[in-house]
Amino acid sequence: MDTPVPSLIHSLNALSGVLKKAEAHCKDRKIDPSVLLTARLYPDMFNCISNVWAVCDTAKGAAARLSQTDNPSFEDNESTFAELEARIQKTVEFMNSVPSAAFDGAEDRTVTMKAGTRDLKFVGAAYLTGFAIPNFYFHMTTAYNILRHNGVEIGKVDFLGGRQQ
Repeated sequence: MDTPVPSLIHSLNALSGVLKKAEAHCKDRKIDPSVLLTARLYPDMFNCISNVWAVCDTAKGAAARLSQTDNPSFEDNESTFAELEARIQKTVEFMNSVPSAAFDGAEDRTVTMKAGTRDLKFVGAAYLTGFAIPNFYFHMTTAYNILRHNGVEIGKVDFLGGRQQ
């Protein structure tokens, strides 16, 4: 299996850029950053912070599970733009530490993970394409949409991580 790390890192960096624009938006307009960070699209949905946690957890979890590497645990205690940026960078550092060779044969590996009280089992390729990548982009899209809905001037190019060369 080709490593999923580069494309997930690219998107993590795009999310970092979106958060930087949101932070500047707050500063320029004298908005308390917690207003945007705790905003939700609907009352029973995750707020912006929780969506960033989920993006990071999904990315590092995919890298760890598919490479059979220990998945680092993060505390879920970030509450500022700077702390979320640090979490994204910790996630990227971990993902960069996983050697590409560790993904050899991952498409056929059994991946087991907890979801609440249940154990979910997947074959590696199905886990990546049917769970990890969709979950990653669901939460990234939701964080983006919360910020855009609240007036942050971001667009598709920001979500995609800038212009490709």
